[in-house]
Amino acid sequence: MKTRVAVFFGGRSPEHDVSIVTGLQAMEALDGERFSSFPVYVATEGTWLTGEALRDRRNYLPKDSVLKSLEAVTIDTSPTVEGRGRLLPTRGGLFSKPKPIEFDVALLALHGLAGEDGRMQGLFEIANVPYTGMRPLASSILMDKAVTKRMLAGTGISLLPSVVVARPHTGLLPEAAELSRQIATLAFPMIAKPLHLGSSIGVTRAGSIEELRGGLSTIFRLDTHAILEPFVEHLVEYNVAVRNGPSGVETSAIEQPKSTSELLDFKQKYLAGGGSKGKSGKQPGAISQGMLSLTRELNPSLPAEFESRLRQWAVECYTAVYGTGAPRIDFLCNSQTQELWLNEVNPCPGSFGYFLWEASKKPLLFTELLTALIDEAFTAQKSIQLPPDPTHPEARLFARA
Repeated sequence: MKTRVAVFFGGRSPEHDVSIVTGLQAMEALDGERFSSFPVYVATEGTWLTGEALRDRRNYLPKDSVLKSLEAVTIDTSPTVEGRGRLLPTRGGLFSKPKPIEFDVALLALHGLAGEDGRMQGLFEIANVPYTGMRPLASSILMDKAVTKRMLAGTGISLLPSVVVARPHTGLLPEAAELSRQIATLAFPMIAKPLHLGSSIGVTRAGSIEELRGGLSTIFRLDTHAILEPFVEHLVEYNVAVRNGPSGVETSAIEQPKSTSELLDFKQKYLAGGGSKGKSGKQPGAISQGMLSLTRELNPSLPAEFESRLRQWAVECYTAVYGTGAPRIDFLCNSQTQELWLNEVNPCPGSFGYFLWEASKKPLLFTELLTALIDEAFTAQKSIQLPPDPTHPEARLFARA
């Protein structure tokens, strides 16, 4: 029998729409000989929905006519001996109880808050269901840019200095004088961005307190905290993905995004460019949607020592959190001085960053990448299993039958 894969996407996150693209691409690219899949769409208000209509991109966001054909479900968190997942319909029949929907593994294509930050991962840990990607600890650390910096402090990996500003309890903006006090260790110009989001959402360049307060007014509608960093002159970005390969930790091709402005914003990442639609399955992935339409250079010519340092820092970051999945690690560089800093980590990058693996020295197609992630999910789930009664005999305070 084929392994049944539940593909989760959407979510209560500002990156909701990007997640839909990733989820649909993943369903198309799964190896049909080994896997059967079905969609589980997490709506913007948090409802879990499933149904065949969710395979069609034209049905998003679902309108009332589509919603009528979908089934609302929730996960059964009662751990099963065999470790299979069960989705329970939330709307019961008048005379019969709807049957649970069973699956073997969850393919998580969720981005941002309440999906990529450890919360969903912890839910599947409780349910004892195999799931792809990073574990709860790594997910929660790496989705917080400030905690990531604290975790990597002392490793030898270069990091930009930063200040975290919390959203005030009343209103969206701190007073100018108070804000000036908080950022006294930084100089203008600076970059402000949401502490817990990706996809370049809310990122702004500020040259004054007034501009900074304007940027924070947007950030604080999306996140509870903002992180401020010095603006890097002559900015060049480099991105590389990391995963556990057959013989150890592997790094992907290096990506150098190209931007028409100082900052690579959300629209440039997800709406720019174009191109012909590729094939799914065991062919290279589709290149016309999502981040894949961004103008970029793959495997740019870099000095050997510089490239080695970038890759080594990516591996060190990955192993520091007992890495699983295939996160993308992003770096900032001053092209004039060749200074390099680790910027942030994306536990579940857009489209799983498959184009980085297809362009690596040992090419890995999208289908193969997803298969590897699913195989790893089963291995990770198996490694944490405990006996039915995990209490050590010497720690038992109550009699057993």
